[in-house]
Amino acid sequence: MTAGNAGDSGTDRADDSRPTVYDLAPDCTTDDVAVGDNYHAVVNGVVAYGVFVDVSDEVSGLVHESNLTGEYDVGDRLLVRLDEIRENGDVAFTEADVDDYRTVAVDHRPTVTPVEDLEVGETVTVEGTVTQIKQTAGPTVFRCCDATGIVACTAFEEAGVRAHPEVELDDVVRIAGTVEEHEGSPQIEVESLSKLTGDDADEVRQRVETGLSERAAPNDVPALVEWDAFDKLRPDLQGVARRLRRAVLEGRPIRVRHHADGDGMCASLPVQVALERFIRSVHDDDDAPRHLIKRLPSKAPYYEMEDVTRDLNFALEGRERHGQQLPLLLMLDNGSTEEDVPAYENLAHYDVPIVVVDHHHPDPEAVNDLLDAHVNPYLHGEDYRITTGMMCVELARMIDPGMTDELQHVPAVAGLADRSKAETMSDFVDLASEAGYDRGDLVRIGEALDYAAHWLRYSEGKTLVSDVLNVDCDDEHRHEELVDFLADRAERDIDRQLAALDPHVEHERLDNDAHLYRVDLDDFAHRFTYPAPGKTTGNLHDRKVEETGDPVITIGYGPDFAVLRSDGVRLDIPEMVSELNEEVVGGGVSGGGHLVVGSIKFVKGMRGEVIDALVEKMADAELDEALSSATVLDT
Repeated sequence: MTAGNAGDSGTDRADDSRPTVYDLAPDCTTDDVAVGDNYHAVVNGVVAYGVFVDVSDEVSGLVHESNLTGEYDVGDRLLVRLDEIRENGDVAFTEADVDDYRTVAVDHRPTVTPVEDLEVGETVTVEGTVTQIKQTAGPTVFRCCDATGIVACTAFEEAGVRAHPEVELDDVVRIAGTVEEHEGSPQIEVESLSKLTGDDADEVRQRVETGLSERAAPNDVPALVEWDAFDKLRPDLQGVARRLRRAVLEGRPIRVRHHADGDGMCASLPVQVALERFIRSVHDDDDAPRHLIKRLPSKAPYYEMEDVTRDLNFALEGRERHGQQLPLLLMLDNGSTEEDVPAYENLAHYDVPIVVVDHHHPDPEAVNDLLDAHVNPYLHGEDYRITTGMMCVELARMIDPGMTDELQHVPAVAGLADRSKAETMSDFVDLASEAGYDRGDLVRIGEALDYAAHWLRYSEGKTLVSDVLNVDCDDEHRHEELVDFLADRAERDIDRQLAALDPHVEHERLDNDAHLYRVDLDDFAHRFTYPAPGKTTGNLHDRKVEETGDPVITIGYGPDFAVLRSDGVRLDIPEMVSELNEEVVGGGVSGGGHLVVGSIKFVKGMRGEVIDALVEKMADAELDEALSSATVLDT
């Protein structure tokens, strides 16, 4: 019982030993009373054998004439003692003989039913936080989240009119009503809805917080291969898994942005599938995965203002039209650099949480204050050789360990597609072999992913990417045919592109004895087709490495950009970009990457000066056999 201020007998004292008479709130039920306690009552009926009394609007009973000491009329007040609550629900009272007493007010404390225990046909009370408010042409739909689940609650004011306008997202509420079935799931038809405040709200919010924290805990799964360097990242990935699972449990949408290449696809698709499956296990709405997670590629290797504006507009429309919370943004295989800062600052105006998992050289001083979580091997003394796809396979398994069998080959695809020189590449290839993929299969899957990513551009291509990668794919034969078709097309287009470029490639031997190849992609490459400038430069580079067997640097450039690749040469591309921006006055140099891959942008009219200054720095770069493709596994 909840005590209030003393009534009849003056000031309430903590050490007051006088008998207590309880004054029930009108909505108190038999759950709020106890046999043997005294109550304030009002006579509601007089019969030959006694009087009927109300101790609240919900609790009434008989005081038998044998238990009455006075005579009463309807409306008279008296004190009663609760003698019995019979199995049939009848309540028996005795008139209480109490002279000196204190009054304690009692508020109704309803029996709260956990969402996971709701059964159709029951009248229930639930307590939780509001995660969505959607106005339909008929009722207002509130989605209420407690520690065990989320349930839709429909309240009707009049057609198309917002019910309970005082209630907002994230408010703590108590909802009472009847559980009905709607499209195969329980739904509460609201009879009463109240916004809780003060201690009551704090108690419910703490209960929800504790329950969600327990359910959001990531699954403890051993890594697919033993790798000391990766173990450093494991706690960070567990933290991200917890955040993502928590977002699902709260009904918060998740927006995934990723680099549009093989590694980006290998990173994003497993996480997307894992989240979709977790959403289905948590939410009663069959359409919940479609509403709560959206994956989109980013063509640039950073979060462009064009992308963030599109994402933010989509999120604000979702809040306006569907009453959703603003999403959590998950950046994969990009998002770690200073170039991402303007987009992040834009999201900061709306308190959108941002999580980054990336393996490109980061600018932690620039981005970390804007991020809720940042996983990057460079932050632990490692580097790009741990690809984002490798990390995200483990992240997906922490979210849904049931995906393990269908992800055995994905880290190897990611590593080969991104030319990783990690010491564990042979272990990943062996793991894929056990699942039925040889090295040739893995390379062709990566080529097919790159080809599909190029033509998808800004589209998700969920089913296509699933079938190419053979994750969440229901037809093995279709996977094999699709990979053959796309990989063959990719090889044909690459051969055609390189044949057009070859007569125009310039070559020189640098002072550090590395070969430098450069070509004007704007003048001599096929445009608006596959492969794009970055991929074209990479393929040209691979051929030159194979031809020479020596350290090689390749530059593919256009009017205002350059794509850089190196093999056996230690290029600190982020540092070079920083130096070029200071040294080439008016060059407007920006960009990034890591030790062997990168891209830069500059002012069109300063291309010559920027490229010349870049080549000078490359001539001074250190040769490093550890960064040579000769050190990659030979299987």
